[in-house]
Amino acid sequence: QVQLVESGGGLVQAGGSLRLSCAASGNIRSISVMSWYRQAPGKQRVMVATVTSGDTTNYADSVKGRFTISTNNAKNTVYLQMNGLKPEDTAVYYCYAVLRTTNWGQFQAYWGQGTQVTVSS
Repeated sequence: QVQLVESGGGLVQAGGSLRLSCAASGNIRSISVMSWYRQAPGKQRVMVATVTSGDTTNYADSVKGRFTISTNNAKNTVYLQMNGLKPEDTAVYYCYAVLRTTNWGQFQAYWGQGTQVTVSS
């Protein structure tokens, strides 16, 4: 059974930094995509940053230049370094991965449980 476990959320003042981590565990054979999404109160969940197995990255316009996504492939872990945080970054941040648990099986999507990030003004 696959699990994605996030950590690193918390309360920070505007202009501060946080680093989120997400570790994927279970019978994982390969990961094609790992991403961070966020959902603010009353809003839809949106993509923040994505990294592919080929190390291609993509960011939401709102976080470009401030957030950096990276991975430790040996540990099946994805990170989100968040600098220059703003109150509008306040949200629950979710880890997302597309992976397969067998060498020839289909890739499937998994979500973490979410971690709260609150930025005070």
